[in-house]
Order: sequence, then C-alpha cells, then structure tokens
Amino acid sequence: VQLVESGGGLVQPGGSLRLSCAASGFTFSSYSMSWYSQAPGKERELVATISRLGSGTDYGDFVKGRFTISRDNGKNTMYLQMNSLKPEDTAVYYCNAYSRGINYWGQGTQVTVSS
Repeated sequence: VQLVESGGGLVQPGGSLRLSCAASGFTFSSYSMSWYSQAPGKERELVATISRLGSGTDYGDFVKGRFTISRDNGKNTMYLQMNSLKPEDTAVYYCNAYSRGINYWGQGTQVTVSS
C-alpha cells in the first residue's frame, strides 16, 4: 500500500496550491479519503474528507470556502485545491485512506505560506 503526496511548497499569502495524493496497492474506490494537516507543535487535524464515490465532502471550519477536495477513482488520485492561503495554513499535509477500521497514511507534503 502506498499513498504519495505531492504539490506542496512555498507560496505567498493569498496564493494557491494543488496537492495530489496518488494511491496504489488497495482498492481506491472502496475507501473514503481525507487530508489532514499538522503544524509544528500541534496535533494533526482534519482538513477535508470525501466519500468513496466523491458524492459527499466535508471540511474543517478553518478551510471552508477556500479549499476544495476531489478525487478521480479512474486515476486512483485525490486532490486538494487550496486557495486564499494564509500563514496559519503552514503545515505538513497528509493523505489518509479509511475503510472499516483500516487506516492508511502517506508521508506528507510540506506547505509553507510566507511572504
């Protein structure tokens, strides 16, 4: 099983990034998928989640209206479009797959929002 995040980097406040999570080794469409973030010294927190077929999404209050989660089951890939980025969005962003008590995690990608 592999979850590989990409797309992180350094961006100025107000800018945008698009994160990707490429999955392999399991039946991607059978798992709900989520993005989590973890800032230095803080606990990991849920950013956004998407249902198995992509019909349902949910967001943390701190990203509503700015971030959009999506998935392409044909490509075994999940995305996070991040707009209007703020310095407080700086964190490592992790990809998560969940089904029936089974959790898979990626290694994370760093997002730094700074001028």
